[in-house]
Amino acid sequence: MSDRIAPTTGTVHWIGTGLSTGRTGLTVLGRAADVVLWGRTRDRARTRLDALGVAAPITVRGLDTDDLADALEPGDVLVSMLPAAHHPRLLRTAIDAGAHFACTSYTSPEIAALADEAAALGLAVLTEAGLDPGIDHLMAHLLLDRARQHLGDGPVRYSLASHCGGIPDEPGEFRYQFSWAPMGVLTALASPARYVEGGTVRETPRPWEGCEDYLLDGEAFEVYPNRDSTEFIAQYGFPDDWTAESFVRGTLRPQGWKRAWKSVFDVVDSGDRDRLAALADELAERYPTTPDDRDRVVLAVSLDARRDGAHWRGRYTLDVTGDDADTAMARCVATSLACGLAPILDRTAGPGLHRAAADTAAARRWLDRLAAEGLPWTHHSTDQEGQR
Repeated sequence: MSDRIAPTTGTVHWIGTGLSTGRTGLTVLGRAADVVLWGRTRDRARTRLDALGVAAPITVRGLDTDDLADALEPGDVLVSMLPAAHHPRLLRTAIDAGAHFACTSYTSPEIAALADEAAALGLAVLTEAGLDPGIDHLMAHLLLDRARQHLGDGPVRYSLASHCGGIPDEPGEFRYQFSWAPMGVLTALASPARYVEGGTVRETPRPWEGCEDYLLDGEAFEVYPNRDSTEFIAQYGFPDDWTAESFVRGTLRPQGWKRAWKSVFDVVDSGDRDRLAALADELAERYPTTPDDRDRVVLAVSLDARRDGAHWRGRYTLDVTGDDADTAMARCVATSLACGLAPILDRTAGPGLHRAAADTAAARRWLDRLAAEGLPWTHHSTDQEGQR
C-alpha cells in the first residue's frame, strides 16, 4: 500500500447546514477547494449560505432532489456534518464512489472498520477533527511531546486534564446556551463517564455527580467528566512506563450550572425517554438562542509531569466569543475541519484512519493555521517555549 492517498479532485462535498457549519470554515475551505454545500433541500442550503455570507464561490445541492452517490467522483472528499448516526452510511457511500471522507465526530467501531476497507483502496478517513474532539487532541499531542523532551526517558507520573465547553458569553439563570440539539445534550448527560483519579480508574453513571469547581486564569467555572477518558491514554501516545495519577477529558460550564440544572438531572436520571424528549422540547422553547445572543467556547488542556525530582507542566487555552460573522462554536468546529482537510487535498496524508493529527509537526501546523484564521490560542509552560 502506498504511503500517499489516491489522487484527489479538489472537490469537497460538505453535507449538512446546521449550527456547526460556519462562515469562516467554509471560506477557508473555499480558498483551497471547489465546495458543494448539501442541505436537506437546495433552498435550505441556499438560505444557510446566504445567511452566512461566505466569501467563496460555493455550489448548493439538495439531498431531496440530487443524488449524492451519482454526484461523487473518484478522488472527491465527502464531509459529513450530520449527526454521528449518519456517518457510517455516508462513509459507505464515499468508499463505493472512491471518495475520501471526513467528519468531526468520535470514531465508532463501525467507522474504524470501514476505514480499514477505505485504506485498502488508498482512501483517507479523517475523524475527530473539530473542536472537541479535534483541537483538544492537537494540544494534548504537543504537550506530551514537550514533556518528553524536557523529562527524557524513564518512568514519569503525570496528570492530564482536558476541558471544553460551549457556553453563553453572558450566562443567564439557566447557565447554558444550546449550540446543538437539546435532546443530544440531555442524552450525553445520561452516558457514564470513565476517568483516572488518584491513580485509579473510576466510573460514574451520572457525570454531573463528578462536577467540581475549576479556576482558569482567575475565572471560575464548573467541570465534569464525560465519555471514557481512559481510551485516550493510548491514542495520545503516552509511554508504557508513564503512570497516570489523573487523566480526564470533560465538559466545562459556567459557575452555578449544576445548581441551575438540578431539575434537569432528575429527569435524565429517571431514564424515561418520553420525559426526556418532552423536556428537550420545553428547554428549546424556554431558552431559545436569538440573533442578539453571543456564545463562547472555552477549551483548556493541561499536562503536569514529574520524574526524579524534575517537573514540567504546560497548558494550551482557546477562548473564543461569537460575533456577527459566526458563532464561536461554528467558527471553531468548521474552521478546524477545513484546516484538517489540507493534508487530504494536497495528498500528504496517508490512506486509512486519521484522528486529528498525532504527528507533532502536523499538529503544530494545524494549530498555527487556526491562529492565522482567527482562532488564537495561548500556551504556557515551565520552560516558557512556544508562548503566544
